[in-house]
Amino acid sequence: QVQLVESGGGLVQSGGSLRLSCAASGGTVDYYSIAWFRQVPGKEREAVSCRRSTDGSTYYADFVKGRFTISRDNAKNTVHLQMNNLKPEDTAVYYCAGAPQSDKRLRWNLKSEYDYWGHGTQVTVSS
Repeated sequence: QVQLVESGGGLVQSGGSLRLSCAASGGTVDYYSIAWFRQVPGKEREAVSCRRSTDGSTYYADFVKGRFTISRDNAKNTVHLQMNNLKPEDTAVYYCAGAPQSDKRLRWNLKSEYDYWGHGTQVTVSS
């Protein structure tokens, strides 16, 4: 059973950058579609980005397109989320999630598609 651990969160000024990492153990990221979600208190957890395992396709929520990039580092068994031009509204706890490789179509932005979750890392963007 894969375990996912996020790191890289912190406090950054508006316009700054952070790189989040999702390290996998007990399984290889090759086998899992890995997504990033985020959540602020009182709101639903929302999908940010996903890298699909089958063909490497990447997906982004409209509110991060052009600013965030998801990538995989096989050597470190890690998926990164590079976040540039951060805005105060990006402030949230960011979670990575894993869905085992499957032939069925992945609805990447639905929480229910993912079986494995990390504990989250806090990102705070000051104005």
